[in-house]
Amino acid sequence: MLNRFKKIDWLMMLILGLFMVISTLIVRSATHNDPKYYHFDVKTLIYYAIGFGIILIFTMIDYRLLLKSWYIWYAIGIGLLVAVFFLAPVRNGARSWFEFPGGLTFQPAEFMKLILILAVAAVLGRRQGDPLRMRTDVSAIAAVSLVPFILVMIQPDLGNAMIYIFIVLGMLWIGNIRYSYVVIGLTAVIGGLVLFVTLFNTFNTDIKDYLEKHHKEHWYQRINTYIHPDQATADERRQSEYAKIAIGSGGLAGDGYMQGESKNRKFIPYPYSDSIFVVIGEEFGFQGSAVLLLLYFIFIYRMILIAYQCFDLRGSFIIIGIASMMVFQIFQNIGMMIGLMPITGITLPFISYGGTSLLLNMLSIGMIFSIRAHQEKYTLDT
Repeated sequence: MLNRFKKIDWLMMLILGLFMVISTLIVRSATHNDPKYYHFDVKTLIYYAIGFGIILIFTMIDYRLLLKSWYIWYAIGIGLLVAVFFLAPVRNGARSWFEFPGGLTFQPAEFMKLILILAVAAVLGRRQGDPLRMRTDVSAIAAVSLVPFILVMIQPDLGNAMIYIFIVLGMLWIGNIRYSYVVIGLTAVIGGLVLFVTLFNTFNTDIKDYLEKHHKEHWYQRINTYIHPDQATADERRQSEYAKIAIGSGGLAGDGYMQGESKNRKFIPYPYSDSIFVVIGEEFGFQGSAVLLLLYFIFIYRMILIAYQCFDLRGSFIIIGIASMMVFQIFQNIGMMIGLMPITGITLPFISYGGTSLLLNMLSIGMIFSIRAHQEKYTLDT
């Protein structure tokens, strides 16, 4: 057991400790003037304490046991995604969260990320690094990915659905997909985007009326604001514009901790969660934001280094899937706050407030440490 703990990447654990401090302080700053969100900083510490426990537990578990039973976990994940349509209340126009007594919530779409990574890694592992075949490998991965993607889109949860796509793309790339398939895929994606924009512009009014009729007008607002920022109304542009102004007002060094309550930030929803980067940019400026990005860079680099050192290709596939998930979330969350990406409900990993998201990320790190800890056993067994 002691040997397993010696395999933990302590630099990553140190960075997780820094993330805990940053998250707690920023969540406190974002919520200290709103009694409705009182003690969110304390809850963040509690979630982190549970998360570190999860990391230690999963380090001891052989990840190959989870890989062998991936189809069971996949069935559970799909079952939970279906169950939200019948058991989950509507929140922010979507059925995505189970709610329990005591204010506890659980979002199956977050849980499904890691399950999808396990499923794709299991399929890729069958080839042992050989080029993927379209009929058996790529089509199987597409089928495994398409079901949760559709279920999450119907909720609707565009943010997590996008994450599924980038997880699969990252794993396919490292899984030795043929370049011809990449060209075909890129052509299909570009063609699909062009077709989507063309149809959106052609039937703009009809799409708007349809989505409003089904209480999904926020979909139209986000897409229209991104495609036609000059045509969007003031309300539709407000979050993106005020976010950029608030971040820009921080300048080089920021306004100071808990000193960033600008009039612009008051119009930005969820400053403790989806929009938490606005608080960082406003209070700590470019310097504070750069330090956070540097920590992310080192953190992801350590993941890739562990993946490179794996003897078991399935372990490498899992780590790359987790890294792809986090890289996209970081890029998307920060990008939507500075106007580079459309606004979606994606949290900033390890920093945004949110129990399900944080615990899923900590579980993912536990999985990475399990892969690192059991590589020696893998070589002895083979």
